[in-house]
Amino acid sequence: MRHVRAAAVVAGVVWSGAQAMVSGPQVAGHPGQPLHHAAVPAGVWVPVGSGEALSLLRVPRSCAQACALVVVSHPRGQSAAHLRDSASVSVLTSALIHAGFAVLLSGDGGPTSWGSPAGLAALGQVHAQATDLFPWSGRTYALGLSMGGLMALRSALPGAPYPVEGVALIDGWVDLRVAWGSAVSRREEIGAAYGLPDPPEDLNPAWLARTWGPRPLLVFGSPDDRTVPFERNGEALWAEAGEPDLGGLVRLSGGHLGGNRFTPDVARQIAAFYRVLERRR
Repeated sequence: MRHVRAAAVVAGVVWSGAQAMVSGPQVAGHPGQPLHHAAVPAGVWVPVGSGEALSLLRVPRSCAQACALVVVSHPRGQSAAHLRDSASVSVLTSALIHAGFAVLLSGDGGPTSWGSPAGLAALGQVHAQATDLFPWSGRTYALGLSMGGLMALRSALPGAPYPVEGVALIDGWVDLRVAWGSAVSRREEIGAAYGLPDPPEDLNPAWLARTWGPRPLLVFGSPDDRTVPFERNGEALWAEAGEPDLGGLVRLSGGHLGGNRFTPDVARQIAAFYRVLERRR
């Protein structure tokens, strides 16, 4: 098993501490008609989409010409609003904003979408709407938390509605079959999300990643995690699909989504990972 140190902090990436989350005003407009990005205020969370696909977009004030987008996919049972209101997650999103990235807190098509085709399609529509609202550079990165790891990884693989340049995961599920077999409640949710009695391999992000080849990954996880088995998810993914010298595998300690996943150091590493990929363009 390869164990590669995470990317070093890129010069110029500045983290200034967790900011208070501010709910942005609802953006008015006619359905299906994207607004010009000049109408979107910088520095506040702006709703995009509706219903279970409701997501929240924040654009940095530094995005005057063009900036890349980071899509954040939420844990099981949560939503974009949960992420916005989380003091822990704000450590990560604030670092990304200060590094010059627009951030989309994704609804992922619902609280228990498990990276499903329907959830991915909903995210694709939201992504298209969001990138019409600010001067987007054309580049997108993904960050998946717990269940959101499935959506983040799937969005970077063939068949996704938009290209993703790199994926970061924190305690992320990536193997749908392992999740299916881990608990009856998860099995029922996955079956409902996919509309199938079993998770087919051709929709399993872990299987797709193995067959598609190496890609930029930054994977955080812990062998102490009793919710998402790190060895069969993040570690296996990095060993089979991680691109050498881009990102890395970062082993932490403690239980699932513990506080040491949401520190300034982790935030800097994630922002630096995306900035390294930006410099490669």
